[in-house]
Amino acid sequence: MKKFLLILGILLAGNFSFANDLQLSGGVDFDWVNMAQVQRDEAIANYKNIMFDTENEKNNNYAKKDFKDTYKNFLKDKNFKLNYVLMQNNVTRTKNADLCAFFHKGLLYMYAIKYDAAPERVYYYSGLGALKYVDEMSINYPNFPYYSKQFRSSGKLAGAIYFVNRDLQYVYNAKGEFKGVWYKKNMYDAEGYLILTRSNW
Repeated sequence: MKKFLLILGILLAGNFSFANDLQLSGGVDFDWVNMAQVQRDEAIANYKNIMFDTENEKNNNYAKKDFKDTYKNFLKDKNFKLNYVLMQNNVTRTKNADLCAFFHKGLLYMYAIKYDAAPERVYYYSGLGALKYVDEMSINYPNFPYYSKQFRSSGKLAGAIYFVNRDLQYVYNAKGEFKGVWYKKNMYDAEGYLILTRSNW
């Protein structure tokens, strides 16, 4: 009987420790907090290796001239005056693009455009229409999984995100260092600690 109670106690303790498991679509558990560190490290390394050339870091960036040549038609938003007015009036959609405005203390300091004709690219502009960043999505976008790399207008990589699905994203800086994993509105670090929350999930 003691043996039975001991086993029952272990099972119940185990169930309590998994009470924070989160369910992803398709029945996959998101258990970042409770999984072993070696499992977290394997997941971090796996997604990093998909997105980054770990043998030659230079391959993760554009040469400045190559970037300028690739995006020569987007270095300046030709419609920035119109787009500025639209975003000041909370317009988020035109006939051929999605718009997203970023404000600081009531001032539009940056905005993003995603054109319907090429939705795998997002262009970020200063309030005066100068290109600041470009997001490049992988070829399988918009189907999950896919990844996105953000480049500065200099051609240097700013960061990368691996989108497992709508709820789950792994975030890395320009050097391929893991910054955190988003699950819905929460971001966790490599050790499983909650570090950020977001309100726009």
